[in-house]
Amino acid sequence: MDERRGRLTRDGIRIHDAADFDGMRRAGAVAAAILDDIAPHVEVGQTTGEIDRLITGMVKDVGAVSATIGYKGYRHASCISVNHVVCHGIPGDKKLKDGDILNIDVTVIVDGWYGDTSRMYVAGSVGRKAERLIQVTHDALMKGIEAARPGNTFGDIGAAIQTHVEGERMSVVRDFCGHGLGRVFHAPPNVLHYGRPGTGPVLEEGMFFTIEPMVNLGRPETKVLGDDWTAVTRDKSLSAQFEHSVGITSDGAEIFTLSPAGLFHPTWA
Repeated sequence: MDERRGRLTRDGIRIHDAADFDGMRRAGAVAAAILDDIAPHVEVGQTTGEIDRLITGMVKDVGAVSATIGYKGYRHASCISVNHVVCHGIPGDKKLKDGDILNIDVTVIVDGWYGDTSRMYVAGSVGRKAERLIQVTHDALMKGIEAARPGNTFGDIGAAIQTHVEGERMSVVRDFCGHGLGRVFHAPPNVLHYGRPGTGPVLEEGMFFTIEPMVNLGRPETKVLGDDWTAVTRDKSLSAQFEHSVGITSDGAEIFTLSPAGLFHPTWA
């Protein structure tokens, strides 16, 4: 299948057809199932490197391809971001401690289609502030998805997320955003998690993109460490993130990366 099929909007956003939805469903289901399967391995004393090793094996076992291994020199099948790491945390020898919160982000390629999703996990028992941060971030994602329907704008998505987060006295990260995807990893549009209602490109049926708000307990500013990947909060406050890949339908948004086992929220246990 030609990745250039379908028309482009004037903003360069590709419009996909019904068969393309089938491809995204398959890829999203694989990515989500891997995040389900890794959940029992997130425990106190486990290393992020071992979690990534397990994920690498899971990707191979289902016949998928990791989209991140080799991407701009990255060497892992996941990004694992712990506590004040906002995103793009590199797996390594760090052992998880009781109360650590972490985001695990996985992108797989299935029959040429990209499934991209991330969710929060907790090692041991979660503290009250961290629990509330996770809940607010999850709810912000879902409010963004609720705003994703034909005739609305990308500004409506960002405004829904920002309004909820700031209403809970937390902050939305500005330095990173969601993105279009399909038969490519990253494509237009940039999906901002803040903004003004009615601004930005108009949503149309057939658009595919991620919504992945990053929310900080403190201020929104981030910095990237010397490894050129790991982004952290400047004030060392805790950060959380949830991500779904979605496709715009005639009356809303279809979530391609729903958890098959209902484990998307870390309170599943």
